[in-house]
Amino acid sequence: MTISSAAIQATWTQAVKTSQRLAGYGDARVRMPQGSLAAVTTVGEEATPESAGLTDTKIEKIVADLEGLYRSGAHPGMTFALRKGGKLVLNRAIGHARGNAPCDARDCEKLLITPETPVCLFSASKAVTAILTHKLAEEGGIDLDAPVARYWPAFGRKGKALITVRDILSHRAGIPGIALDKADRAVEKLNDWDWICEHIANAKVGRLRMVAYHAVTGGFVLGEIIQRVTGKSLAAYHEEKLRKPMGMKHFTYGLPPKYRSEVAENAVAGMPVLFPIGPVVQRALIVPFNEVVSASNTKAFMDAVIPAGNIYATAEETSRFFQMLLDGGVYNGKVILKNETITRAVKPVGYPIPDATLMIPMHYSEGMMMGGPMSLYGPFTTGAYGHLGFMNILGWADPRRDISCALLVTGKAILGPHLLPWMKLLATIGTQTK
Repeated sequence: MTISSAAIQATWTQAVKTSQRLAGYGDARVRMPQGSLAAVTTVGEEATPESAGLTDTKIEKIVADLEGLYRSGAHPGMTFALRKGGKLVLNRAIGHARGNAPCDARDCEKLLITPETPVCLFSASKAVTAILTHKLAEEGGIDLDAPVARYWPAFGRKGKALITVRDILSHRAGIPGIALDKADRAVEKLNDWDWICEHIANAKVGRLRMVAYHAVTGGFVLGEIIQRVTGKSLAAYHEEKLRKPMGMKHFTYGLPPKYRSEVAENAVAGMPVLFPIGPVVQRALIVPFNEVVSASNTKAFMDAVIPAGNIYATAEETSRFFQMLLDGGVYNGKVILKNETITRAVKPVGYPIPDATLMIPMHYSEGMMMGGPMSLYGPFTTGAYGHLGFMNILGWADPRRDISCALLVTGKAILGPHLLPWMKLLATIGTQTK
């Protein structure tokens, strides 16, 4: 007997509702319009499918699965961009930037999300900070094989003298987190760069060269190296080397006040984050799941520069960044990075092995999460590279298919009925862009 995906989806959805009811939660899902999604869909400038060697049918299949993900109810807003052969064939938004989260009142004011809406990339920001680090190495400012302490002497305290820049880039530095008192686990602390760096410098090294996702710490280490070597702020170096040369409107660490009325708000959705998943998530994020989501919508978070977690961008800008990498470091005829720099940045390190932080098999390069037979980017995506962002945000490039993509979502859900359509969308992107 064959069980259809619709039947699996219905069963999963019912299981989620039952779990939430028993746990005292409501149905943490976005309210859907009846029938067509046209009223909550915005289409940006797009090239014709034919210009990229695709067909209307292939694009329609991808759009159908994008809509299927939205109908899962986990994401108040979604933006998606897909380039094939450098052509932007999809540039769309579905849902709301604010006003339709599961916790919002039915009669509250709503704002549609559009392809121009800035969305926080969260951990997908790590790919950008890593590329900036590789850029500095390309310029001769740092040696990736050198100890971090060469550039930041205080970092060498408490057993960390041998940790190299490469170890930080590949999540093998042995400092995946830092111990903080409960009173210090506040978003306002993210604005105190020196305070955070002092805590990292005083952190004891764990098991060096063990693969363990550095959710927050690694970004600050790389940012501190860049600032000490260049004498510029991380944001200024980013502006000079990436953002300005690539003509980005957003793509900034934090978000300037003038754009905050447009920003997409994040919301908790899906099943409650309970044991045993809750402790794993908190170990990676340092603070509880719900608090991270709430904090991400605050002024303090948007004021901060968090190298591993708060670049704001559109899906098109994120796809543009990965397209530049796919094009060997060239954008609009300008050389942003040398091709050999990109080759080094996306070269896999080691083999896929269980990550001690995330508790699942992961495969990293020096800055990217790598694809594989089954990966974040869908089936048969060996050679793809990019990064996941909290929780189902993705930016990636797939050289075999000649595509660069970005899927930005505002619902923060780990488990729930969104997972199957999320995986189905990624599989469809892969099959329809070969």
